Amino acid sequence: MTSFREDAAAASEWVARYLERVEDLPVRSGVAPGEVRSRLPASPPERAEPFAAVLRDLEEVILPGITHWNHPRFFAYFSITGSEPGILAELLTAALNVNAMLWRTSPAATELEELALDWVRQLLGLPEGLHGHIEDSASTSTLAALAAARHRRPGGAVICSEHAHSSVDKACRLLGLELHKVPADGAFRLRLDALADLLGRVPAAAVVATVGTTSTTSVDPVPEVAALCAERDAWLHVDAAYAGSAAVCEEHRWALSGVEHADSLVVNPHKWLFTPIDCSCLFTRRPEALRDAFSLVPEYLRTSEEDVTNLMDYGPALGRRFRALKLWAVIRCHGREGLQALIREHVRVAQLFASWVETEPGWELCAPHPFSTVCFRHQGADAANEALLERVNATGEAYLSHTKLDGRYVLRLAIGNARTTEVDVRHAWEVLRAEAARS
Repeated sequence: MTSFREDAAAASEWVARYLERVEDLPVRSGVAPGEVRSRLPASPPERAEPFAAVLRDLEEVILPGITHWNHPRFFAYFSITGSEPGILAELLTAALNVNAMLWRTSPAATELEELALDWVRQLLGLPEGLHGHIEDSASTSTLAALAAARHRRPGGAVICSEHAHSSVDKACRLLGLELHKVPADGAFRLRLDALADLLGRVPAAAVVATVGTTSTTSVDPVPEVAALCAERDAWLHVDAAYAGSAAVCEEHRWALSGVEHADSLVVNPHKWLFTPIDCSCLFTRRPEALRDAFSLVPEYLRTSEEDVTNLMDYGPALGRRFRALKLWAVIRCHGREGLQALIREHVRVAQLFASWVETEPGWELCAPHPFSTVCFRHQGADAANEALLERVNATGEAYLSHTKLDGRYVLRLAIGNARTTEVDVRHAWEVLRAEAARS
């Protein structure tokens, strides 16, 4: 590097220009496999290069290979946002470059994480007294919760709905836990009768309920699931990675009904609280169970402080990034009102999109749509819908994903980017109709 100030200014200018023009770029990358790598040197440089060369290749080589998750017409999977306060906070995090494994290795990192998680707890209307810490993703949060459940009740199985996230499958594979899945009802929610029957036959270490399933954003009946778990002394983990954020708005807090009885709960601010990935909040009313499962303190990590939190004791990772800084910045710079306004607008526009689908001949809705995700399809064969999705995504004008419901191929439009407006959603609908008319 030549001058940090000059290079930092150039990088900041690149980021600002990128955010200003991202909506004009193709949403999904159109490069062929191997194309990006083929345009870069196969061996590392012998001599130092200026940072300007990095920015040049970022623009000319890397950017064409980027699928723009920060694009306002990114509607695939669950949309995410790198909002400006979070982007700036990531720079500060990298500059500080701390490892928050112990309280003493950076007291501010631990205490700010505890504060930021308590702020999230308050924003979502969760009960007082919960322990909260940040993991990288809901997959890791779920892994940690199920590891605690296994440690508490060795030999027990895990039970979830057929629509639970695949991270439950992966966690059970990694932990050596037997997994049982129960069918869903007509609204794609976990069936209580099937759960009760299975709990009567299988010793369960844990049950996973979902608030906002990945395919349809359906909400499992958490209060009733919690009652069944209490009867069988099974750990209840609630996956609210996507829809939990909606509880910032009082009218959506129904979705978190019953979570006060859960043993653990995961909510991902990097999905719908506009925090750059990765940032997953894991709450528990049984922190001692997580500590029992994960605390392992070699001599070189022993410290003399008492009554402090060492976050390494509550999850699988020893080294920990200062993720709380970006979450804290996002909450401060949006405020409760700003977060509510964005989520309410996303829900409003999603419901508007659903109304267009419902009233348009040849199209159909395929699932309830309580939040900002809509499942729908063009009437016809699965192959035709799959081809339609490919054509829409190939235009670069919008990017959607799919799922299968009751054996049928279904399109998904998920709104969650802070920059998305009604104009963007209407544009995607026009592209969908135009491409469908070509078939």
